[in-house]
Amino acid sequence: MHYLDNAATTKPLDSVCDVVYATMKNTFGNPSSLYRLGIDAEAVINDARKNLADVLGCEADELYFTSCATESSNTVISGVAENYGRRKKRVVTTTVEHPSVAEAFNRLEKQGYEVYRISPDEKGEITDEMIFNAVDENTFLISCMLVNNETGYILPIERAFRQIKKKYPDCITHCDAVQGFMKIHIKVKRFFADCISFSGHKIHAPKGIGALYVKKGIRVAPLLVGGGQEKGRRSGTECTPLIAGFGQAVKELSFTIDERFEKAEILKSYLLEKISQCEGVEVNSKAESAPYINSIAVLNIKSETLLHYLESKGVFVSSGSACSKGKKSSVLKEFKIPEKRLDSTIRVSFCEETTKDDIDVLVSEIKNAQRELCKIK
Repeated sequence: MHYLDNAATTKPLDSVCDVVYATMKNTFGNPSSLYRLGIDAEAVINDARKNLADVLGCEADELYFTSCATESSNTVISGVAENYGRRKKRVVTTTVEHPSVAEAFNRLEKQGYEVYRISPDEKGEITDEMIFNAVDENTFLISCMLVNNETGYILPIERAFRQIKKKYPDCITHCDAVQGFMKIHIKVKRFFADCISFSGHKIHAPKGIGALYVKKGIRVAPLLVGGGQEKGRRSGTECTPLIAGFGQAVKELSFTIDERFEKAEILKSYLLEKISQCEGVEVNSKAESAPYINSIAVLNIKSETLLHYLESKGVFVSSGSACSKGKKSSVLKEFKIPEKRLDSTIRVSFCEETTKDDIDVLVSEIKNAQRELCKIK
């Protein structure tokens, strides 16, 4: 198997699987219970929270566990609107966000809020100046992703948010950092984000677990109410095994961020070199994009057709965002990708287990697909 769809999900680390199983078997108490089993479960959660806090450079009590990054982002967008959107009515985002953010803003728009969406310029870029200029005195929330999940494009969040907080300190800044977390260094103090969303299954932790950073003093109304777990930020009994697995993945990967990034850059260069030798294959991702995610178009073959052909050969890629389920990408169009490529794009995404052999097989099978499906000789 040649798995090249790590932007969709990653294989859990062996150590993560071990921790999840051990926690399920040995630390099964309810973390809210006051006896020993509950206290032990709470300790596991606190250890995982500390692992995340150490990596992000924040206080542990600024981090809350959720079921996924979608829940984290939805909580911020709706919760900030509830607390800050009474006097001010304007919010800002981009046209290239993940659906978990884009749809949350669509909901705000239906509720009567003014939603301003930043589109990439004619070069397919979003600059820090464009982000900064989109905010005004009536804006109470801006949400921008760090790394685009379809192309790997890196948005200049750090520079833009710094400028915004300097001129509009009351504007709440939120970042979906799912595709950047544990792949590039993120420190909250220099990131200037009041809220940040994270996902476990993108970093070799289990599915069904996410996290949310909320800076002290920022008021975010909870999305889920009930028993008051996670200090009232997210009610519902915590899933101790998944949280433990998330914490283990963060702890293990925290030592190799630079090393893994360098390896991904080598793999990206190798991929680009190989496909440059292929007729009818074009690159959508920019050279300076995050090396983990690479968008390419194999002209004259529909994305879904190629995806299933490659699958039959043991090669797994994506036709775009895993959440799009095969629909034509509006994000690629926003990035000014030529129309002829839109129906022919696949996403190739790496992790530390990816090898050059995986890429060799991918390119070889793309050539075979061209011969078989397009009669290219």
